[in-house]
Amino acid sequence: MRGRNLIILGIAIVAGLFAVYIANVYFSSAEEREERLAEQGQMARIAVATQDLAFGQQITDTNTRLVNWPASSVPVGSFTSVEEATSGGRVALRPITVGEPILASKVSGDNGRATLASNLPEDMRAVAIPVNNVAGVGGFVRPGDVVDVLHTRQIPGEGSQPTDKMTTVVLENVLVLAADLIADENQTAPAISQTATLQTDLYGAQKLALAREVGTFTLALRNVENQTVGGTETVVTTDLGGAGRRIYGTRSTASIRDAGGDVPYTRPSSPRATVAAAPRRPRGPTMSVVRGTEAETYEVER
Repeated sequence: MRGRNLIILGIAIVAGLFAVYIANVYFSSAEEREERLAEQGQMARIAVATQDLAFGQQITDTNTRLVNWPASSVPVGSFTSVEEATSGGRVALRPITVGEPILASKVSGDNGRATLASNLPEDMRAVAIPVNNVAGVGGFVRPGDVVDVLHTRQIPGEGSQPTDKMTTVVLENVLVLAADLIADENQTAPAISQTATLQTDLYGAQKLALAREVGTFTLALRNVENQTVGGTETVVTTDLGGAGRRIYGTRSTASIRDAGGDVPYTRPSSPRATVAAAPRRPRGPTMSVVRGTEAETYEVER
């Protein structure tokens, strides 16, 4: 009985080894066949994703493979082997879809760190500004969107009142890198955010830092295909119409708007204050005395 069990075990081991050998031969021949096809059709072999890769997901040999690609149109930064694409524990810096080439610009370096700084161009900066559900377009501003940054503050200058407000366009056509702690461009569902991280140059970062101290921000969502910038105007309270107070002074509202609202103005007293006061009306009996063509009225004491 024991001898028969040993025979069965030996047969199972031999069958398993034979199956492993057949599988190795099959995959080796398939790999060689793909390489021959690539050489015959002047094709290159590059690494692509076999599944959707999110921001921060590690690149491994289970989610990448080599495919044939026209040698004349190989994307810049492509990896020619799975080992090269996965070396150093690389992770995705941007979402990568199934079948998309894995490029050096979309993955981290050999340190394997997925940081927001890795997404920034060399001469750009990332700046966070406070927003709310209204200033953030009801939560529809998400990573990858393009916005204009509006800034509302009090009109500067002597004589301005707390109700004298102005709104200017601080930055135009800026990219949203993150909303709160979310930097994944695939997260498109609306969500109430407290901060928005924007991509801008150093001068724009300085403007945002200063504007944050003197006023409030509002984001205006724009079409990503609309790249037109410039031609903005400063809006003041009187532009709203209705019963808004008019700004009096040596500088007109138009001149303040043209100057971007940065030119102080002086508000003198209202013209109504210069109108002569009406004479006091007597409360008791009066007497009129006519002298020639002039008449004078006198109040008579009781």
